[in-house]
This record gives sequence, C-alpha cells and structure tokens, in this order.
Amino acid sequence: MIYIGIFFTVAVGLTGCYHDVILPDTVVDPDGPPQAVSFKTDIAPMVNTKCALSGCHVSGAHKPFMASGIAYQEIANGGFVNTVIPKESIIYKMINGEMQQYIPSASDRQKIYDWIRNGAPNN
Repeated sequence: MIYIGIFFTVAVGLTGCYHDVILPDTVVDPDGPPQAVSFKTDIAPMVNTKCALSGCHVSGAHKPFMASGIAYQEIANGGFVNTVIPKESIIYKMINGEMQQYIPSASDRQKIYDWIRNGAPNN
C-alpha cells in the first residue's frame, strides 16, 4: 500500500509540472542589410500606438511628440535621428534602453533601426 501511494504521488508530481519555453523575439542579423521600411506604414502606426497613446509623447508632454501628422518632423528634424551613425541616434538608444518596455518586440525595434539606416526617409 505504501509503494502504491509513493508511486501515485510521484506520477502526479511528474505529470503536473509543465513549463512553457518562451524564446525571445530576435532578429537574424541586426547589422545585416537594412530592410525597406516605410515611415508612414511601419513606423508612424507603431509610435502612435505605443508612444503617443500612452500619454507620454503627446503635445505638451515629453519630446518628441509622436502624434499623427507631426511624428516625422518631431523625430527626424528634432535631433533624435543620426543617419551617419544610426546606433548613436537618441531614438535608437531609448528604444533599446529605458523605453524598451514600450516597444518590446525586437522586430519592431529593428524596423526603426533599418529606417534610420536607410536615411530616415519621409515615405
């Protein structure tokens, strides 16, 4: 009877443990050739939903203001982008540092990096 109880306890203990393996969202080669990225269709919707709607980067709050219509001018012409040394861009440093929690996806951060590496066009 004791052996059956021990066997049952071990069986329940082993089958009751389940762990999800969550792999991080990574990019194949972040410094590989930059992908074509559109500010209008890729970057603007991302910053509007993740940065401007949180109440942080709206007019009257923290710069750059990322509301629709003014986001490109604020980011590209406000000194937040360095097309010569993209990794030195303020926006790149922020989304990979203290603001990473608001853009947690590595592929979204890669889009911003590729957009900067492509010359930060208003497309």
